[in-house]
Amino acid sequence: MRAFRILILSASIALIAATPHPLDAGDTYPRQPAVDVQHYRFALALNDTTDAIDGNATVTIRFLKSGVTSFFLDLATPVNGKGMTVTRVTSDSAALHYTHVDDHLAITLATPTVAGELRDFNIAYNGIPASGLYIGKNSHGERAFFSWNWPDKARQWLPMIDHPSDKATSEFIITAPARYAVVANGLLKDEILTGDGRKITHWKQSVPIASWLNAIGVEQFAVHYAGMVKGVELQTWVAHQDRDKGVISFETPARQALEFYSENIGPYSYEKLANVSAAFGGGGTEHASAIFYGEKVLSDKPATAIVAHEVAHQWFGDSITEGDWDDAWLSEGFATYFTLLFTEHYSGRDAFVAGLVRARTTALAAEVKFNEPVVHRNISDLRGVIPPLVYQKGAWVLHMLRAQIGTDTFWKGIRAYYAEYRNSNASTDDLRRVMEETSGQKLGWFFNQWLNRDYSPELTGNWSYNARTHMVAVDLEQTQKDSVYRLPIDVGLVSDSTGAAPTVAKIEMTQLRQHFEIPAAVAPRNVILDPNTWLLMQPPKFTKR
Repeated sequence: MRAFRILILSASIALIAATPHPLDAGDTYPRQPAVDVQHYRFALALNDTTDAIDGNATVTIRFLKSGVTSFFLDLATPVNGKGMTVTRVTSDSAALHYTHVDDHLAITLATPTVAGELRDFNIAYNGIPASGLYIGKNSHGERAFFSWNWPDKARQWLPMIDHPSDKATSEFIITAPARYAVVANGLLKDEILTGDGRKITHWKQSVPIASWLNAIGVEQFAVHYAGMVKGVELQTWVAHQDRDKGVISFETPARQALEFYSENIGPYSYEKLANVSAAFGGGGTEHASAIFYGEKVLSDKPATAIVAHEVAHQWFGDSITEGDWDDAWLSEGFATYFTLLFTEHYSGRDAFVAGLVRARTTALAAEVKFNEPVVHRNISDLRGVIPPLVYQKGAWVLHMLRAQIGTDTFWKGIRAYYAEYRNSNASTDDLRRVMEETSGQKLGWFFNQWLNRDYSPELTGNWSYNARTHMVAVDLEQTQKDSVYRLPIDVGLVSDSTGAAPTVAKIEMTQLRQHFEIPAAVAPRNVILDPNTWLLMQPPKFTKR
């Protein structure tokens, strides 16, 4: 690739700055700034005669301010026979006053708090989950129990602060009929046969995670231990009839993903990586250290794409968690792009570009359908938290960021971002700041225009060659509904018909209409915009004049 001097000869309308995302914007979940949950201990009894569960939760809270007299946890109230009924709330063995209305468990403290103190609260409850914890039959007709908390359904069966901003360690102590195996987050601490046909299984997660990442799976599992990968134990959990399919579907892509992400991003955060076939249709959810996949994912070949996506979430979404649902792209956009980077590493550039093109088609269609930006505007209805914009357009934002600052700097910035926010929360502004510090570039304009505007750019234009001056003239106009974009654009000069890569010149469009001239010793056979697939835009209407 040769660099060219680009002459900007004329321009018309000045660049209109994108409106930044308001600093005080956020989703509408009611925050409790004085409350910081440190640990959850969930003891649950499951049975085969009813779908009711008996729960006993111990919640350890650090109070950040003095004088707090009450707080609340999220927990579903009973409706039409489903939901949780609280029977007792205590602290230091003393009963506390509480109200449980509209999915809020409000607890009154016995005495006001002192800033920095820790208190334990015990909640006894029972009921039939309306959602969040599926109880029914798997594809083989056998009874199974699987959680699926995304995005705010943990409250359907667990009393907790059900929002990604408050991460905590956790443990599950599950009492269930002895024939079942139990998988959950973290490390297996104990399995005890009670002598009455039941078994107690204890899992403990020592790394803080967001509420919806807490998970249990209870089934007649076959478990395969695949050894250590980058210091992490790799496991496969599937229905006992599906053992061979489980190993084929999950283990090779999970091993490759653990190796690639660990080497390029930073250390894996959790005690194990279990790939679990759950009693659902398709898809997957990235519970920390225990990824659940719908049973339809199982087949006689590796489920490479979905495994790479869900394992990427262990870094982005699980370890680094968006502190606000408005920033859900920091989870799904990252997992989508890092799946493409996984493809680039293992399958080559052509497969990577093919994935980018598919993602671009999806993103542009989603812009028309949803008419909203990647970063949500104070989202309240979480049914709309992850449209394709968050996945595919979010991925494209990262791809264009890589183009803007360079591949080596991009990876350096990713490693710095992960090192700083590992096992905590981050925002889009946090990512921008890290990338600015890493690259030495001011990137506010970049993040504003790609994340906070509804529509991607549309270009029309033409080109011609002047044999006397040996210049290619390029005239471009932005025609999108939205205001003017700042667009670094690659221009490819195709010199022959042999299929050789075009010579690439770089221009930057900052106004509505601009004229550029690019030196060329001979007339090109064709001139194309963005030949190497770095820019998210509608297919340009660009012809020879």
